Amino acid sequence: MNKPLRESNELPHDLDDHFDSLEPQDAHSLFVLNYPWWKKLVDMLGSGLGLLFASPILLTVMLIMKITDPGPIFFVQPRTGSGGRAFNMFKLRSMVVDAEARKKELMKHNERTGPAFKMTSDPRITPIGSFIRKWSIDEIPQLINVWKGDMSLVGPRPLPVSEDEEMDQWHMMRRNVKPGLTCYWQIADRDKLSFDEWVRLDIKYIRGISFWTDIKIILMTIPAVLTNRGAK
Repeated sequence: MNKPLRESNELPHDLDDHFDSLEPQDAHSLFVLNYPWWKKLVDMLGSGLGLLFASPILLTVMLIMKITDPGPIFFVQPRTGSGGRAFNMFKLRSMVVDAEARKKELMKHNERTGPAFKMTSDPRITPIGSFIRKWSIDEIPQLINVWKGDMSLVGPRPLPVSEDEEMDQWHMMRRNVKPGLTCYWQIADRDKLSFDEWVRLDIKYIRGISFWTDIKIILMTIPAVLTNRGAK
């Protein structure tokens, strides 16, 4: 006797049981690419050494910020990571304390197409904030995110959760890997790139991940930072 046909939206019992037994952290792995062993090693060594060598600059800037600008030193913001999972990203605070609340009123001045926000001469940036953004010093605390495993040294830049939710469907491929401190977009003439071009560069990276690609991007990021390329 033939078995009855299974409903089209019904999973086989063995798969059904498998998904039901998955913990949230296990289910997350279904939506991301495998993380190469060499990338873990580069991230751990790079973030550890980076924090060690950058600590004098970081501590000096933090002291100046504490003296000249009342308010918290760190800015912690939910960003979207691999598989769409949110994490708290660390930065040195470069804007006024109520910057997020004021963002809505400034959206009409957004200079970038797509969900990402960019505004030349953003009035929310503090005097010390302008300096640390120019030299990317505000990004140094993200080495902590790399050490924790939320981010990688190289990968698509993580968007704030609210901006990530506005992406088009094809943009979401950038969620397939851990977000990073730098990628092709950071070493390109990023101020002239649209959001779609930014994502295409992310996809180029994702499709060609390799040890030497990561090393090349890291080495090219250094002169990009030292020459303030695209930094605002």
